[in-house]
Amino acid sequence: MDYKLIFDNTPEAMVLLDPDLKIVAANKHYLEVTMRKLDSILGKHFLLEAYPEPSVPYEQNPVRLSIEEAIAKGQRVYLDVIRYAIARPDGSGYDERCWEASHTPILNEQGELLYVLQETKDVTEREETKKALQDIEQKFRFMADSMPQLIDSDDAEGNSTYFNKQWESYTGIPTEELLAGSWQMAIHPQDLPAATEVWQQALEAGEAGQVEIRIRDKEGGYRWFLNRYLPMRNEDGAIRMWLGSCSDIHDMKNLVQELLASNEQMSELADQVQLAFRKVENERATLERLIMQAPTFFAILKGKDHRYELVNTKYQDLFPHVSLIGKTLAEALPEIADQGYIDVLNNVYQTGETFEAKEIIVKLANAEGKLEDNYLTFIFQPLYDELNQITGILIAGFDVTDKYLLKQKLQDLGVTVDNL
Repeated sequence: MDYKLIFDNTPEAMVLLDPDLKIVAANKHYLEVTMRKLDSILGKHFLLEAYPEPSVPYEQNPVRLSIEEAIAKGQRVYLDVIRYAIARPDGSGYDERCWEASHTPILNEQGELLYVLQETKDVTEREETKKALQDIEQKFRFMADSMPQLIDSDDAEGNSTYFNKQWESYTGIPTEELLAGSWQMAIHPQDLPAATEVWQQALEAGEAGQVEIRIRDKEGGYRWFLNRYLPMRNEDGAIRMWLGSCSDIHDMKNLVQELLASNEQMSELADQVQLAFRKVENERATLERLIMQAPTFFAILKGKDHRYELVNTKYQDLFPHVSLIGKTLAEALPEIADQGYIDVLNNVYQTGETFEAKEIIVKLANAEGKLEDNYLTFIFQPLYDELNQITGILIAGFDVTDKYLLKQKLQDLGVTVDNL
């Protein structure tokens, strides 16, 4: 059996070091991802000569520390994601990328160290995707938490899913308790029946509702708020979620009472009320745009049958001829199911292991039902409830078809595209 041939063509990037950490072998994929030729690194010290990291002292190099730990333990050691700069072959500088790696000591029968095998993976795009998703979430939360209104959201059935920091700061009730229903304790007992009735009517009718209520602050005092519920709908008109806002109108209400008592300045009052309503509506619309205009495509599948609960514009653009919300993936996109992705989703749902794909070809049906090749980079990530039970899957990623085709054209023209 030709072990060298197998090693050289293994799809994982691997490099073999001797006990002095000098390179004795590297397979094709390793040379590709590190932009090197074998004769340029063979026999060189792995970290001091072949792949020095300019910003980290050798003694503190995390790769060196991981290798030493593997040698000391006599077993494979995994290195968490690190940022590590690789010098460009043309001497024009460094490429800083994100890497995952493992180091495995290879011993003889007497337990003496013969080699150290490093298996590594360039995970830069995955980490950038994660960071982009985190940035989107942070922006949404920052915006919601920075608003003076008390903002909350509910699913289509009316179950609470989110309360902004203003709720906790104003009422003194922890967010976990608010989600569990303790928000009702903050409503004035005289106003709770009317608030509950308006909310139920809005749910049943699927229409916006509003009511004026008094909400208790953490010192025990009450202020008047305008509580409004607005449904967010998908293209089919089905309700995706509800957005609730409570705007402090205490001072305005006192002003109203004073104006009514004096029977003066009624027109000014009407203008102020209209301005308050427009402000609340503008802020709600801004929140919706932030969620739906994310730069990456993403969707949420709920349940073990993978039913679409939420898709943003970028994701819907991949399937412009199909209505997704409320349907299972198998029902809405049979061509995707035929390519084996149901099994992949089932595995993520059952094991909780994130699935990642980079520039993978996916056949998507066009408006005439004809399958076309698309190149996508994406992750399937499990979603958990408060009991740490998997309830669905988040799909997020990028359409890299244009980038991939451009790389192919450049390669056909003999242009090096390693860094594209």
